[in-house]
Amino acid sequence: MSLGARFESEPEISRRLTVPLREWVSDWGGVAINGVLAVGDLALFAWRTLSWLVVRLPRREAFLPVLYQVGVLSLPVVALTGMFIGMVLAVQTFFQFQQLQMETRLGAVINMSLARELGPVLAATMLAGRVGSAMAAELGTMRVTEQIDALASMGANPIHYLVVPRFLAFVLLIPLLTVMAVFMGVVGGYFYSVMILGIDKHHYMYNTQQFVDSFDLFSGLAKSVFFGVAISLVSCYQGFNCDAGAEGVGKAATSAFVQSFVLILLLDLLLGISLDSFYFMLWPEGSSVFGS
Repeated sequence: MSLGARFESEPEISRRLTVPLREWVSDWGGVAINGVLAVGDLALFAWRTLSWLVVRLPRREAFLPVLYQVGVLSLPVVALTGMFIGMVLAVQTFFQFQQLQMETRLGAVINMSLARELGPVLAATMLAGRVGSAMAAELGTMRVTEQIDALASMGANPIHYLVVPRFLAFVLLIPLLTVMAVFMGVVGGYFYSVMILGIDKHHYMYNTQQFVDSFDLFSGLAKSVFFGVAISLVSCYQGFNCDAGAEGVGKAATSAFVQSFVLILLLDLLLGISLDSFYFMLWPEGSSVFGS
């Protein structure tokens, strides 16, 4: 190849390198813009939902079936999974504690983990998978079949009629489901530790009382309320903004669960840091008025 031909090919090489870079920047810029728009749209959706709580509460006929679906039907699966989580914690931590000759401290670790972290996250994940995705699919089907538009044409506000009852049901019932998950986890951990692993029940309960106080349960319940808000808003938002067709309904249900689960983990991290900072700010020595 001559020297002139080589110099003539350099602009072509530069153009070939510039085009993919421009496309890459354009793609990621589009993702960023769409993400910002989605967050803003979700914030407006949340504001419209919360504003109805001040204006008018939902009717009893629309509220009670949602309470039954969110609370009563979720109780068995939350209780069952909570019990098994307690047993799994006992299995996974026993051998490590046995090597340190601290197996009697097992109750403190299991019950504190359940009260502060695993209980709220477990209950929220079960609700996101069982109720949140179903709720998104239900509202998405109503959007696709134009039932939401028909509801608006009859003078009823779709946000007030469809979203507010579901939002209140999640916020009011997820703390109770969290208590059930924690209770069954404590029962499962105690049964496996004392009955199967042979840990002395007196020391098991004594160490639990020494290291687990009411602030741990308060932290879990406070987290669960935020989890319920996130699940209900994300699920209803995905249903209201569902794409057309059966594929759109399936994507709405999947997106509702995935986004809810990611938000649960993110909120768990942020709230855990905030609650720990609040705890040690008020009680730097580690003892609280919530304790026994």
